[in-house]
Amino acid sequence: MGRTLDISMPLFQGMPCFPGDPVFQSQRSHDLSRGDAYNVSALGLGSHAGTHVDPPNHFVPGGEPIDRVPLDDLNGPCRVLQIPDAVDSIGAADLPPTPPGVTRVLLRTRNSGRWAARLEFFPDFVAVNETGARELLRRGIRLVGVDALSIERDASGRYPVHHLLLAESVRIVEGLLLQEVAPGDYELRLAPLRIAGGDGGPARAYLRAP
Repeated sequence: MGRTLDISMPLFQGMPCFPGDPVFQSQRSHDLSRGDAYNVSALGLGSHAGTHVDPPNHFVPGGEPIDRVPLDDLNGPCRVLQIPDAVDSIGAADLPPTPPGVTRVLLRTRNSGRWAARLEFFPDFVAVNETGARELLRRGIRLVGVDALSIERDASGRYPVHHLLLAESVRIVEGLLLQEVAPGDYELRLAPLRIAGGDGGPARAYLRAP
C-alpha cells in the first residue's frame, strides 16, 4: 500500500458539533507548567463528536451498541465516490456506479471543501435522502461514510435515512474529512471507541492508498 490519508476530524474546544449535541471540552487536571510531574486532561464529549460511527442502537430499539459492531465490518476495501458539487441532496440518481463486490463507500461532496476552509458547523450540508438510502441498500452497500456530521438533513425529526440503514445494520460513518482524497479505491481503517452499550463511537479513521 502507498500513502496513509488521515480522514478524521480533530477534537478541540470550539470544534463543530451537531446542534444540540454536547460540545467538546478539554481541561488540564495535571500540568507540567504548574509543576506537576506529568500532563493529564479531563475530557468531555458527546458520543457523536467529530468523526464517529452510528451503531444500530442510535435509532433502533434493541439494536447493536457500538461495542458489539464487528471491526471487520468497518475495515477493508472501500470506494470513495465523488458527488457533483451541484447536488444538495443525494438521491439514487446522484450516486456514481459501483462495481459488484463494493460494499463500503465514502461519499465526497462539496462539504469537504467547506470543512477544509473552516471547521465550523453549517446547517445547509449535503446529505443523503431517502431515495439515496434505498439505492445504497439495493446495491448491497454495508458501510457508508459521509463528510457531514449527519448522513441526513430532516426537519421533520423522523430521520428516515438513519432508520432505513441502521435497521439493516448498515454501518454509518459521519464527520469524515475527504478534501485531500481523490475518488477511487482504498483500504479503510476505522476504530471507534469501545464504549460499553454506546450509542455512538468517536473514531480515528484513515485510508491506505494503493
